[in-house]
Amino acid sequence: LPGQILDQWFESEPLKATLATDAVIGAMASPHTPGSGYVLLHHVMGELEGQRGAWGYVAGGMGALSQAIARAAAAQGAHIFAEKAVGHVLLGSDGRAQGVVLQDGTEVRSKMVLSNASPQITFLELTPQEQLPKDFVQRIRQVDTRSPVTKINVAVDQLPSFLAAPNARDGRPLPHHQCSIHLNCEGTHLLHQAFTEATHGHPSSRPMIELCIPSVLDPGLAPQGCHVVSLFTQYTPSVLAGGRPWDEQARNDYADTVFDCIEAYAPGFKASVIGRDILTPPDLERIFGLPGGNIFHGGMSLDQLYFARPAPSYSGYRSPIPSLYLCGSGAHPGGGVMGAAGRNAARVALEDFRRL
Repeated sequence: LPGQILDQWFESEPLKATLATDAVIGAMASPHTPGSGYVLLHHVMGELEGQRGAWGYVAGGMGALSQAIARAAAAQGAHIFAEKAVGHVLLGSDGRAQGVVLQDGTEVRSKMVLSNASPQITFLELTPQEQLPKDFVQRIRQVDTRSPVTKINVAVDQLPSFLAAPNARDGRPLPHHQCSIHLNCEGTHLLHQAFTEATHGHPSSRPMIELCIPSVLDPGLAPQGCHVVSLFTQYTPSVLAGGRPWDEQARNDYADTVFDCIEAYAPGFKASVIGRDILTPPDLERIFGLPGGNIFHGGMSLDQLYFARPAPSYSGYRSPIPSLYLCGSGAHPGGGVMGAAGRNAARVALEDFRRL
């Protein structure tokens, strides 16, 4: 339990609750859920520029990271086809992956296929089912993909000024504006309460909010004097109570709840908003292919990690289909912007390629 880990190291309840958010981030779980302590540790593994456990902002936004990877691949001779949807994996008479067929019918032949899509899309939508073991298919279908996350992107015409640390008179960013700001985290009981509401199909009335202002460090993201605010919020159920859909009314009602909470910490925030983009779990699934809206391609619970990710006997990136590999967050070691799954999968694929 994360509570037990944090109790050993800290006394302050607000500090413990703030750190506990990393135990439940992206997970339909409470700080009191057994096993969620692993997710807390997962979020401090690795390093950034030699600093252990550190996180950073990507200059130019997260899309710039994808572009950097793309440029590195192109420099090595890779051909990248954007906006080309894959229809299915092409299999030879021997059952091996031989490339992909695009939705427009174009065949792209290759000696091996690496899929960065989720296990659900890779094996349930893109691979002929008759070629897969039934127990493997059942396991993939049973992966817990519940997600509590609603992401809200906000454009504001002034920097938020918090009661706890008011802005300077010249309006310049202060050190806390460069950090991750956690709201509604005065105690772990608040996180548990927010989680409990979602388990009954109701968006949290006092959601856990992680607020970042990347334009403070990267001014090119917004016009001068304006900022972009990124809100990572939970808990919101994928399916609302009574089967009610996440329509515009439901989206805006929840966003209003989030903004009311921020207003209590930073008066004037609501008046500064000039645009907002609300992405509920179904939106994250539809737009980004995240199963259930889960940012990790599947829960990071102990029964879905290590040798069991994405399924027992298939944690080594190879799949039941020879020459088809899984290299995304649904593979070991799971989610997070670290590239470990891709690097490991590439090494396995290269090892097999030399044998071909």
